[in-house]
Amino acid sequence: MGGATSTIAIAGAGSIGCHVGGCLALAGRKVVFLGRGRVVEALRESGLRVSDLDGRDRRVEAQAISATDDPATALRDADVILVTVKSGATGEMAGLIAAHGRPEAVVVSLQNGVDNADRLRAALPGRRVLTGMVMFNVVQSPDGETPLRAHRASQGEVMIDDGVDGLVGLLDVDGLAVEARADMKAVQWSKLLMNLNNALVALSDLPLARQLADRSWRAILAAEIDEALAAMRAAGIAPARITGLPPSLLPKVLRLPDWLFGILARRMLAIDPQARSSMWDDVKRGRPTEIDELQGAVIRLAKQAGIPTPLNERVTALVRQAEAAKRGPPGLTPDEVSGGPRSA
Repeated sequence: MGGATSTIAIAGAGSIGCHVGGCLALAGRKVVFLGRGRVVEALRESGLRVSDLDGRDRRVEAQAISATDDPATALRDADVILVTVKSGATGEMAGLIAAHGRPEAVVVSLQNGVDNADRLRAALPGRRVLTGMVMFNVVQSPDGETPLRAHRASQGEVMIDDGVDGLVGLLDVDGLAVEARADMKAVQWSKLLMNLNNALVALSDLPLARQLADRSWRAILAAEIDEALAAMRAAGIAPARITGLPPSLLPKVLRLPDWLFGILARRMLAIDPQARSSMWDDVKRGRPTEIDELQGAVIRLAKQAGIPTPLNERVTALVRQAEAAKRGPPGLTPDEVSGGPRSA
């Protein structure tokens, strides 16, 4: 890579894109944001506020931001393209990159799920496409608040495929820790296990920290993860160890009494009190969710081995109902989500 002189395109100026791009811009990197009209207008008029759980609270002034809704403008000179759109927009973004991006540009998927990098590779033959994963939660300010704020609300780093010299050095800046890994597919499956909780936050309408602190909700997540781990074992997939806890022990730890869980899972509970999940935000705004890339991935994998996934299927159906109703997060109880009282 060309070091700090490289141009980085943020292909999807949503919560993750704004936080990542904001940290890079604050470090002096040359960043171009590609987004929808509302976000682009806000960035151009008032700049961007970037904050995090560690106490950083910084601002990129409007005159220092390059933001556009024109893909040709954003992509044509980019050396690195960070894809941060929701999974449902992956195909569309791949088409834009194919049409406007430089063939030698490095494309990095920073998206949820396990299939998006593969979709990008299939649509961009001959190009360098890397798998990436964002291990933290980002909360965006409410509509109308200025400047637009992207707040990292939990601990974590960005992980990307190893193999491109200088890329980690380009992206690893203050407020944005980046690590190269040789096992990114396993990392994706491990992250998916915890991302199964995104739907529970959306259905409960509870802040993430409050929801995870409740053993009844954790018991549902543990049961979802049990189904996922069974499907992974049958498929020969070994999820990576990306925290201090082996993935196989997650269900047991989640089922612990609240007081003991609070002691053993301090890092998991180190979350901004107002943080929720991206799926909660999608349901709140009446947008399609990523349920098919999360619970759906588990269901598809399990079907190949004939393994039942009743809870992941039930959670999927409830999220679909909330999507169709367009009345926001339904505020369900644990019993309503699980279908009855669950033994802890």
